Amino acid sequence: MRALFGLGNPGSEYEGTRHNIGFGVLEAVASKLGIRFVPGRGNYDVAAARGGDGILLVKPMTFMNNSGDAFRDVLDRYPVALSDTLTIVDDFELPLGTLRLRRSGSAGTHNGLASIIWTLQSDDFPRLRCGIGSPHKPADKRLTADFVLAPFARDERLAVGQMIERACQTSIIFAEENYHKAVEALRTLPK
Repeated sequence: MRALFGLGNPGSEYEGTRHNIGFGVLEAVASKLGIRFVPGRGNYDVAAARGGDGILLVKPMTFMNNSGDAFRDVLDRYPVALSDTLTIVDDFELPLGTLRLRRSGSAGTHNGLASIIWTLQSDDFPRLRCGIGSPHKPADKRLTADFVLAPFARDERLAVGQMIERACQTSIIFAEENYHKAVEALRTLPK
C-alpha cells in the first residue's frame, strides 16, 4: 500500500488558500481515480483505491501545525511503510508553479512538515513541495501567515491549475509505480 498525504487546514474558510494546495492536489487525484473522501478512523479524511494493497489518500483534519498526529495514526492503522508515503505541501519559497520532489529532508519553514518530523522523529519520507511564491508575497516575514492563508490572486489561477495537474500526475505515478518513476515523470511533464 502507498499513502498520499495532502496537507492543509479543514474548514470552508481555508478552501482555495495557498496553504491548502496539498488538499487541492489530493482532490484532483481522487477525481482522476474516481474515489471519494470519507471520515477516517482518526482525525483525517481518507479515500482508498484498489483495496488493501492499493492507494490511500489522506487529508489530516488536525490543522497544519498538528499534521504529525494524523500521519502517525495512519502509519499505526494501515499497512504502509514510511518510504511508501508521499506528503504534498505548499512552499512559499518556491516560485508559483514549481514542483520539487525529494526523498527526505528538513522541514524548512513549513510547520506541517515540522510536525510530522517531530512526531515521527524522522525526516526520511518523500515529499512533493508545490511552489506558491509570487510577487504578492510580502517582504515582511511577519506577514507570511496572512499570505499563505489567503486565496490565490486572479492572475495566478491558471498557473495554480496547471501546477495541481502536474502534482496530481506525479502523485499518481508515485502511488502506482515508485519514487524514481515519479522523479522521471516530473522531469518530462509539460509545464
